[in-house]
Amino acid sequence: QVQLVESGGGLVQAGGSLRLSCVASGRDFSAGAMGWFRQAPGKEREVVASISSGDNTYYPNSVKGRFTISRDKSKNTVYLQMNSLKPEDTAVYYCAARDNSRYTSSRQNDYAYWGQGTQVTVSS
Repeated sequence: QVQLVESGGGLVQAGGSLRLSCVASGRDFSAGAMGWFRQAPGKEREVVASISSGDNTYYPNSVKGRFTISRDKSKNTVYLQMNSLKPEDTAVYYCAARDNSRYTSSRQNDYAYWGQGTQVTVSS
């Protein structure tokens, strides 16, 4: 059974940093792309980062230069380092994995596996 488990969320002041982790089990995702999405109350889920099997990365403009996605294939783990956090970054953050695709994607429908999410709250 495939599981993605996120951790590292919490409450942080504006300007602060958090590092999210996502550990995958039940399948080796080292050959596939993974991503991080977020969903704020009343808003649609949106991508914040994606990483390919070759470690190419994608970021939307809203987080570019502040967020960094990375992975440790030996641990089947993907990370999201978030710096210079803003109140508008407040959301539930989800880890996701693509099924049999090496390439980054910003579309949530391209991801077959999802974690349960971790809350990130940024106070002003």
